[in-house]
Amino acid sequence: MIEAVSLHRLLRALNSRYIYGKVPLLHAAVFLIQMAVVSILTRKFNSYYASKPVLTTMITNAVLGGIADTVAQSLTAIRQRAVRKEGGLGKDDFVAIEIHELDRRNPWPASEIIPDSKRLPPPFDFERLTRFMAYGFLMAPVQHRWFAFLSRTFPISKTSAMVPAMKRVAFDQFLFAPVGLACFFTFMTVAEGGGKRAVARKFQDVYVPALKANFIVWPAVQILNFRVMPIQFQIPFVSTVGIAWTAYLSLTNSSDDV
Repeated sequence: MIEAVSLHRLLRALNSRYIYGKVPLLHAAVFLIQMAVVSILTRKFNSYYASKPVLTTMITNAVLGGIADTVAQSLTAIRQRAVRKEGGLGKDDFVAIEIHELDRRNPWPASEIIPDSKRLPPPFDFERLTRFMAYGFLMAPVQHRWFAFLSRTFPISKTSAMVPAMKRVAFDQFLFAPVGLACFFTFMTVAEGGGKRAVARKFQDVYVPALKANFIVWPAVQILNFRVMPIQFQIPFVSTVGIAWTAYLSLTNSSDDV
């Protein structure tokens, strides 16, 4: 009990301080810890992958998914900090202004933007972070098998590279991407405690826009991935590029909840 109270006080103290008056210290601390883990994985990835490829991919996916959600939560905190200031957004709050434009069609209620404690940013949501890390962890074996299937079905050689790569991209985008997005929103909604109605509403509100955004972003990324990357680096490459994509999904998922 005493340890729990002490931890709560520590988190509150970190959450009450900002870096350069903009970024909550707690969010930055979580991000730095995650980057330290990434540094360890990067240095020993090949040896880990050689002995336990699936487990290594699962852990890597989980960490990168956590980084993506931390970035999303930090962006939200920066925006709310700027909106909370006297006079609202200023010209120097360029990050907050961009975020404000992104969620203009899904405005936050006043109770969320300006909570009772105006001094503190929104607390870091560790449960939400856990959900994103769990999704990345559980989806990694599926991705691993899918990428292995594409590699066997459409082999790339020195004499034939671009056509097999394009076939891989077509299969990935028209078969795996729609299913993957459906799994993401279903998993997140159920993990948040939602039922069938909540899942149906999520699909009605955000699934199609997210799928359209997927078709804009990912074909070019996957062409580079399948054309250049060795198979052991394909999922980590996708997950690394996907930090921004998963952050977008995190903001989309949370904005729909609001």
